[in-house]
Amino acid sequence: MNWHLQDAKNNFSKVVQRARTEGPQTVTIRGERAAIVISAEEYDRLVSDRPTLTDLLISGPEWDEEFAEEVNRRAKAPSRDFDF
Repeated sequence: MNWHLQDAKNNFSKVVQRARTEGPQTVTIRGERAAIVISAEEYDRLVSDRPTLTDLLISGPEWDEEFAEEVNRRAKAPSRDFDF
């Protein structure tokens, strides 16, 4: 259901209850979608399947020996001088 912002503000508890029972509720400003109110259960379902940044980094491709050696060979100091 679409709610104008002012109506959503005035009926916030109703917007939340409908999000829990009927599904996502759209809030509009001047006729354009501005926000979607969803239930906590729906939010948890949406984010539960997303891997964390740590998971993504750990699951990346393995480094072969040549690449690992090249990374370790790099200078440890910054490659540019900075004047602060």
